Amino acid sequence: MLADEILRLKKERNAVILAHNYQPGEVQDVADLRGDSLELSRAAARVEAEVIVFCGVDFMAQTAAILSPQKKVIMPEAGAGCPMAHMITGQQLREFKAEHPGAAVVCYVNSSAEVKAESDICCTSANGIEVVESLEENMVLFVPDRNLGRYVSRFTDKKIITWDGYCYVHDRYTTEDVRRARALHPGVELLVHPECRPEVIDLADRVYSTSGIARHAKESPAREFIIGTEVGMNYRLKQENPEKEFYPLSEKAVCADMKKTSLEKVLSALETLEPRVEVPKEIADRARGAIERMLAV
Repeated sequence: MLADEILRLKKERNAVILAHNYQPGEVQDVADLRGDSLELSRAAARVEAEVIVFCGVDFMAQTAAILSPQKKVIMPEAGAGCPMAHMITGQQLREFKAEHPGAAVVCYVNSSAEVKAESDICCTSANGIEVVESLEENMVLFVPDRNLGRYVSRFTDKKIITWDGYCYVHDRYTTEDVRRARALHPGVELLVHPECRPEVIDLADRVYSTSGIARHAKESPAREFIIGTEVGMNYRLKQENPEKEFYPLSEKAVCADMKKTSLEKVLSALETLEPRVEVPKEIADRARGAIERMLAV
């Protein structure tokens, strides 16, 4: 079996396999750890493995390479990108900063290494509010996700100016999706990701990052949940809580890039140690500073 060969080769290569929550179920099954992008990158820095096989999209593997420059970071599918991360470049951010002198730049971790290098501090979907509140500046440029930036702005008096980027999976949810899901599952709690549109967030019961959704699903006495994030998350939730039911807010919430990884590609990556993800030192050093400032918060 492919999975058996992967596990054998993983041991031989002194490798660890990390899988994002949105990866296909078969890939999650062979992973040593699954989680959100920052959880996985921090795990990559902690483990003693020589090789990190990162099953996710490009910015995630870059972040792991930045935090673990001494390790080989391999991404089974080189073509797996994040459309939102690609909605802003380092040059565009430099121009954005020039238009707003004196503003602090908060960069969502769902961004390229080049954009992180141009930022003052990074944030995740879980800690965006704390990161913004930690800044001395009263004006904040928030890139690249407008929806997460708008969500954070609800909890701070600082002026937040958002870049016009978005996650197409979460931005696609509508109030009609909420109405339909609630009609199908009356009385069931709706958990949504803060990358959703404001009008969808307004109708949700709770707003969480994927790690927050996983934690709440485990700790809550409720037996049923409607989940407003990429459908791959439901696979993990059901495995961790087999006695509970999880309904997707929409079956259309699929990230095509996350689904590009397969067991065949994971095996090939372990065999060849390719494609390798490397970040130029000058960019990595500056990007690492923005990430470490976030971790200090």
